[in-house]
Amino acid sequence: MTESRPRIHSPRRAGGDGVPEVFCSDEQSGSNIDLPRWRQLAISALLHEGVHGACELSVFFVDEPTMADLNSEHMGKVGPTDVLAFPLDAADMIDQQGPGALSRGPARPHPDNDDVPTLLGDVILCPIVAERQASTHAGNFDDEIALLLVHGILHVLGFDHHDEETKTVMRARELAILTEHHWAGPAPIAFRQEQDE
Repeated sequence: MTESRPRIHSPRRAGGDGVPEVFCSDEQSGSNIDLPRWRQLAISALLHEGVHGACELSVFFVDEPTMADLNSEHMGKVGPTDVLAFPLDAADMIDQQGPGALSRGPARPHPDNDDVPTLLGDVILCPIVAERQASTHAGNFDDEIALLLVHGILHVLGFDHHDEETKTVMRARELAILTEHHWAGPAPIAFRQEQDE
């Protein structure tokens, strides 16, 4: 039985000055997406969680067929979902020891990671699904996209919600980020009620 290493909720890259780079792409036509706005929220969420320096995150807004394909291929589920997160764990793999672990080899110098940006991962959102569930989830489309984006970023950073304890921690992080960087004040009543359920 293989024992997995525990997830530490710390940034993958927290060295040096600078702001993380976030690449956003709107690859759907069902909803109007304000890419600069969501890019800024993604950057703010990363900074809020202590991520800075040379690192990159990609955010894609896709249509339902694309999301359904990704959900089937990667999660084994049928139909489109609202958000998927794909963390890139190459840095974790380099630290592993034993058979199959990546290594520098005997003649290779230690890599200089200061010049190479860390690839945090990808967050993929489906605005049409978000629009359908917004009234019963976050309250409105704008808040739903914000919640899903922050939720996906937290997954990329290693947070999860597989039990009550981890769900509580993740929801608290979502609320803190959204309160400071999306609403710039207290959460709307509809959102607070949904979070309490």
